Amino acid sequence: MKQRFIIIVLDGFGIGAMPDAAVVRPGDEKANTLRSILKDHPDLKLPTLEKLGLMNAYGSESEFMKFSPEANYGKSELMHFGADTFMGHQEIMGTLPKKPTVDPFQTHVNAVAKILKDHGHKVEIITHHGLSYLVADDYVTVADNLEADLGMCYNVTAPLDYISFEKECEIAELVRQVVTVGRVIVFGGTGNNMQDLFNAEEIRQGKFIGIASAKSKSYEHGYQCRHLGYGVDKNVQAPTILTKAGVPVTLIGKVADIVANDGGTSISCVPTPECMQLTIDAVKKMDRGFICTNVQETDLAGHSQDSTRYKEVLEQADAGLAELLPLLGEDDILIVQADHGNDPDIGTSRHTRECVPLLIYRKGLKNAHVGTRKTMSDNGATCCDYFHAAAPENGTSYLNLIGGYASGNEE
Repeated sequence: MKQRFIIIVLDGFGIGAMPDAAVVRPGDEKANTLRSILKDHPDLKLPTLEKLGLMNAYGSESEFMKFSPEANYGKSELMHFGADTFMGHQEIMGTLPKKPTVDPFQTHVNAVAKILKDHGHKVEIITHHGLSYLVADDYVTVADNLEADLGMCYNVTAPLDYISFEKECEIAELVRQVVTVGRVIVFGGTGNNMQDLFNAEEIRQGKFIGIASAKSKSYEHGYQCRHLGYGVDKNVQAPTILTKAGVPVTLIGKVADIVANDGGTSISCVPTPECMQLTIDAVKKMDRGFICTNVQETDLAGHSQDSTRYKEVLEQADAGLAELLPLLGEDDILIVQADHGNDPDIGTSRHTRECVPLLIYRKGLKNAHVGTRKTMSDNGATCCDYFHAAAPENGTSYLNLIGGYASGNEE
């Protein structure tokens, strides 16, 4: 018997501003990613997504895409603060999001230095123009992230020819214990050295000091990276819970880089056709298990403010879905969703706080409506419920609304 639960995340593919957008992210109340793409490309045709109920979830038809009379669908609000790919995926997997702080690293320099020293690490404080960052064990910098919204993340950076990534991660875990920003991002590469990192030092807005990632030469060779989220515990997330229950887990695309999957299979890739083909291949090889795929290029098109590229990526994902659906049986469940919005026409290159579509396919299931979910964790909770595994930290299963347990596996 086949029993597979598949989530495909079209990264950044929102369908309209969250009710709280004006307060939480002023300007985002005007956001609607799908509407912008349709405005620029009214001839857009996504036949598979249309069949799955994209326009039903959106709440409106276009000239070439209509409501699907038998679709199973709903939409979901975001519970995490802001509109973030990393925290969006932690939420999908069942994490109860905590509201992070937004602070310059200056706020935490002394606390971070203390915990590192208390754990036996050598710490040097580097101060330029009244702003400080840290160097731990001679090769690990701890400073502001200059690429995300300032104050939301800190970077832990090292040249990996001189210190192992594992040792760098140990330092980052200590940083994570005492800071409350959304992410601590630990990364490094080979072929560079400390002078390259120091040469990449930059100051922004007179309050933030960090090592500019692209200038640090970390990406050129041997790049390794891990994201440590605020309030994120892998043990209460779907992949870890399912693995412990004996359910195989495969993560494909960017989700493989940002969600813990100890004991499972994680495949990092970016090109959309490749991500979709890897998903199809995984389905063909798997009789029972959980697959989650992130299609990142939709989000990249939004960041580039390029609705034409966005259209092209959606068409590629739609074609992949068309190949996937015939492989699924009555006991397989497919969820197509997003993690936030990324409106290419809103005038900025940042994510937008939007509701996301929730499209559900199960062979033979028709007209199942799951309403507006208050958190994307409902998807992780439904997945765990489907496999009779323990519930994740957050979320409510809607399995009873989409056909219940697999045949012959009812409670």
